[in-house]
Amino acid sequence: MGWFEQFLIKYPELAVFLAIGIGYMIGGVKVRGFSLGPVTGSLFAGILIGQFAHVPIAGMAKSFLFLLFLFGIGYSVGPQFLQALQRDGLKPVMLAVVVCVTGLLTAIVIAKALGLDPGFAAGLVSGALTESPAMGTATEAINALPLMEDERARLVAHVAVADAVCYVFGAVGVIMFCSVVGPRLLGIDLTAEALKLEQELGIKRTTAGVTSAWHKFELRSYRIAQGSPVAGLSIAAAEAKLPEHRLFIQRVRRGASVFEATPEFVLSPEDVVAVSGRRESLVQVLGPLAAEVEDRELLDIPVSVADVLVTSPSLDGRSIEDAAKEDWTRSLYLRSLTRGSQDLPLAPGIVMQRGDILQLVGPEAVVASAAKRVGVIIAPTTATDFVVLAIAIFLGGLVGVLVTLPVGDMRISLSTSVGTLLAGLLVGHLRTRFPLFGRIPDGAVSLMTALGLAAFVAMTGLHAGPIFFTAIAEAGVGLLFGGMVVTLMPMFVGLYFGHYLLRMNPILLLGGLAGAQTMTAGMAAVQDRSGSPVAVLGYTPAVPIGHILLTTWGTVIVGIIAA
Repeated sequence: MGWFEQFLIKYPELAVFLAIGIGYMIGGVKVRGFSLGPVTGSLFAGILIGQFAHVPIAGMAKSFLFLLFLFGIGYSVGPQFLQALQRDGLKPVMLAVVVCVTGLLTAIVIAKALGLDPGFAAGLVSGALTESPAMGTATEAINALPLMEDERARLVAHVAVADAVCYVFGAVGVIMFCSVVGPRLLGIDLTAEALKLEQELGIKRTTAGVTSAWHKFELRSYRIAQGSPVAGLSIAAAEAKLPEHRLFIQRVRRGASVFEATPEFVLSPEDVVAVSGRRESLVQVLGPLAAEVEDRELLDIPVSVADVLVTSPSLDGRSIEDAAKEDWTRSLYLRSLTRGSQDLPLAPGIVMQRGDILQLVGPEAVVASAAKRVGVIIAPTTATDFVVLAIAIFLGGLVGVLVTLPVGDMRISLSTSVGTLLAGLLVGHLRTRFPLFGRIPDGAVSLMTALGLAAFVAMTGLHAGPIFFTAIAEAGVGLLFGGMVVTLMPMFVGLYFGHYLLRMNPILLLGGLAGAQTMTAGMAAVQDRSGSPVAVLGYTPAVPIGHILLTTWGTVIVGIIAA
């Protein structure tokens, strides 16, 4: 072990990768459905390694990785951030602000009552409110304090210690509150409430297995029989008989000839029509009414699938049902709708927002034409716009240093961390207006956010490892119980604020609470217990607000406690 200790000390970069690997293994272990996750796992792995090896950590490396992470987070939520401040997202946004502010105020009270130093107080915020990025902003704020280098290093180590102590209950507390405690306090049945909301939005639950067909949308050919209700009707009139199913005739075979469908084309008995639609509609509606035939030539229609970024002001704020009535949506189908990193349930009442990604499917010409009205097709790219990436981080960090906030008798800078986060938000938002600006592949963003934060907290854990148990003894058991209060108080306040003042739908309220704490597992628990995905509609407007405010709280609480 002595040789291994010296090896890690000599090659600290390898110690970081070891901590990340072990951290991901720890984070992947589930106990009754709960797991620490890779970030907290990396923190504990770093602390564990730090017990027997005093691995030197370069401050610049930590900052570099953390800034990449913050920019990636800002870039990801930027398209939804400003939209979250408008229209139907306003209530979850107000909820997120109340939850985050309550969490900060509670942490300040607890920290002062327990006599915690700025490091322990910052770790209390990041752990109890489950926002690990707050460790980074707090670290930068501590390093800016007018203290001796040894004292600053001690306080930075305390951040990791307090985060590790408070995080476990912080995560479990949010999950249990959103899925069990909250519904009981509201006196609701999650399943019944979710079903009610689904009906209001127009979401239809289908029998198991129907939507799991090989293709969600299909093109099939049917022969029009003598006496068929569509015989003698124009194609436009025939399609209008079942508007709710959105079945469209693409081509018609009459004898040996194949004709492209036009609205005025009149159908005759014995015609064979190529009809597009959702598979369940074709099977359940047309199947019993018409004989399906095999006609490869008739069905040989180029079909396109495209991911389209919504940038058009004419679609911003419109429901799917409303947009489907437009002439240009004929033969066009919506396969999925993604907001941020979350897939939203598809229903007529769901409102589209600028920055959403629609996956459209239909005839090639129809998709190409519709994409021009919706926004811009997101073509796969492997190239990162490093000019925008690097200069945005530089300018964001510069603004963060120049902007200062008065805290008591002190003036605390906004910090390079918060400035970089805001730069990422700005670039992400600008992409909704200028889609080719600052393009970064999804894989690159994922690497920036996942590796950046995991490596940062692993290095923080390595730094804190040698004094971990000493620091816990110094903080006492009060830190653990104080963390519980900081976790639960915002949940209770947010629950009653959202229920009585905002009058939010209970499912959206619980999803919003999980979003305000940036705890995706909390939302997933609500979805699991309700048997419905609709909680995501409350989560998505709240989570970008939670990321911004909770990350900033690391800087704020250090300034307040140190003042």
